[in-house]
Amino acid sequence: MPGFSTDAILLRKIEYGDHDFIISFLTQSKGKISVIAKNAKKSIRRFSGALDLFSVNHIHCTFPKKKKDALIILSQTDLENPFANIRYDVFKTAYASFWVELIQSWLEEGKVQRNLYDLLLFSLDALNTGSLSGEVASLLFQIRFMSISGFSPNIEICAVCKTPVDWMEQKNVRFDFQEGRIICQNCVKKRSKYGMTVSKGTLKQLFWINNNDINRADRIKFSSFAIKEGEMLLEAFISFHIGREFKSLQFLRRLRQDNEF
Repeated sequence: MPGFSTDAILLRKIEYGDHDFIISFLTQSKGKISVIAKNAKKSIRRFSGALDLFSVNHIHCTFPKKKKDALIILSQTDLENPFANIRYDVFKTAYASFWVELIQSWLEEGKVQRNLYDLLLFSLDALNTGSLSGEVASLLFQIRFMSISGFSPNIEICAVCKTPVDWMEQKNVRFDFQEGRIICQNCVKKRSKYGMTVSKGTLKQLFWINNNDINRADRIKFSSFAIKEGEMLLEAFISFHIGREFKSLQFLRRLRQDNEF
């Protein structure tokens, strides 16, 4: 039976009937795909431990024989990395859940995005091993996701007078969600309700992690203020542009609030 094999990261798993799962994967060579894992609840030999959220597998799939529009069949999985440390930590789970929900909602089926696959794999590995904190890993994932997705914000120069951030006298600038750009205090005339004030220091650090070698991300040291401000900026901007609120992000924000007390 014709089919294919590829490395894949599990994005979502939904029960289907009494014994099956419908699973969404971000694959290395096929983009995002949806497959059906038949009898997965009973088949220990084929799927044991391999169908957990965020896990990386080498999957083997076959195409349905009769119905061309039927789901691809997941025939076998070879577990490569379960990223088990993520699921043992509620904050790490919340961050990873936000990333995969973001990809699941934004990426079209069958559209190959090798850069996005590599970004998610790197971010999950950094989260799992602890080479980056969850906060920094999420800032890195979000700013680079926006670059890959084509709506990367302008955080380098004022959109009106073209003054670079380093040359601005004020410590803070205005970020406009609708335009996806910064405006210095000298050029702000009417503040859009869709935006926020952000410090130049936070913008410079976000620019650094977006434009330098991803393997050097552990070298930058964010202050607690820059982390909090960066999270507010990127999470709000992404939600605004995609046009939806993410359940995983709402859960993550509740965790942060509870952790403050």
